[in-house]
Amino acid sequence: MVDQLLSEAEIKLSSLDALAFGRGPGAFTGVRIATGVIQGLAFAADLPVVPVSTLAALAQGTITDSQAIISAIDARMGEIYWCLYKPGTDKIVAPLCTEQISKPESINITDNDTWFGVGSGWQTYNDILQQKLSAQLTGFDGEHYPHARDIITLAIKDFNNGKAVSAEEALPVYLRNKVTG
Repeated sequence: MVDQLLSEAEIKLSSLDALAFGRGPGAFTGVRIATGVIQGLAFAADLPVVPVSTLAALAQGTITDSQAIISAIDARMGEIYWCLYKPGTDKIVAPLCTEQISKPESINITDNDTWFGVGSGWQTYNDILQQKLSAQLTGFDGEHYPHARDIITLAIKDFNNGKAVSAEEALPVYLRNKVTG
């Protein structure tokens, strides 16, 4: 698939400046596959890699004006991966906190801004999240997913800011330390 895509675009892998990938958090298998593919391509072409947060990509694909965004992905086991974002003047989202995993009812936002929710966590736990954040919530889209164009947008900024890493440093982010109880 990668060869076909590069061929259609009339680009050689070795002519790229860097590679980017969604590093998670997210589904274990998907994050591992993305990491393995990007590492293989980066090693083969001796290219740097720009890891991009899946939560940030969700927020980037949702920005409108200066709306604050809560990205939330269903982490299974009654939990969500989440983070808060605001777009900058360059229309690129910036995190307002560290990425977290918690029960949806444990989200605590002390900021008085209004927020828009995005991601599968809003579909799975919309009743809990709406009840918890009702005074600050302007709406949500539980069927919005990370898109490659948003990963690219974030990766270009990070690449230009010197945040590329070597293939061996391109690692997945899980957030959950314990999977079985």
